[in-house]
Amino acid sequence: MASTLRKITMAALAPAMAIGATVGLASAPASAAVWNSCDQWGSTSLNGYTLYNNIWGSGAGSQCIWANSGTNWGVWADHPNTGGIKSYPNSKKVVNKSITSLGSLSSNYNVSVPSSGAYNTSYDIWDTNYRYEIMLWVNKTGAVGPLGSSQGNVTLGGHSWTVYKGTNGSNQVFSFVRTSNSTSGTVDVLPILKWIKDTKGWFGNETIGDVQFGFEITSSSGGLNFTTNNLTVSSS
Repeated sequence: MASTLRKITMAALAPAMAIGATVGLASAPASAAVWNSCDQWGSTSLNGYTLYNNIWGSGAGSQCIWANSGTNWGVWADHPNTGGIKSYPNSKKVVNKSITSLGSLSSNYNVSVPSSGAYNTSYDIWDTNYRYEIMLWVNKTGAVGPLGSSQGNVTLGGHSWTVYKGTNGSNQVFSFVRTSNSTSGTVDVLPILKWIKDTKGWFGNETIGDVQFGFEITSSSGGLNFTTNNLTVSSS
């Protein structure tokens, strides 16, 4: 019931908040999250994870983020159906290890997402030089699609994916789109990185920096809730 109260609180506040405003914790009810913000670039660090509201696309509407912890958080977003990505609210864990020095890299996820709108729920993984972007889409809804051209299907890390390879003009993008939507599960990330490096030769022994997880939202007209019930990223 507490999570429902949080969502109602954020939904009620967000339409009146312009990008750049921040919801004050002093006005929040006792059931509210430990942190929330409607600021365009609102960010905080909680128990080893960095949370980021990250409203970056043109023509964006209102969006507010809340968090109980770095692994339990969500957003209320009201973005118009005008095409183009509006935001990528996310939780980030920093790894800073080369692929060959990693013994393991995996993540558990559990989300509650709307049945309408246009968005994907995805991991966004970067090398430390930001030359390569690896996206893992675990679910998608509406008119959204990855960059680049299809490279076929592959089963890796406990999931079956359609793989896309392309560029956004600044860096190479490798997108793995799950062949069926999922709202919970475990992804073994390291075999995916090794497949890109060793099997395909698309990059070398890169140092993996950020492992982000969030919602890449294109539209959410009228206001929709996106909730990360639990997320953990672990490496060794």
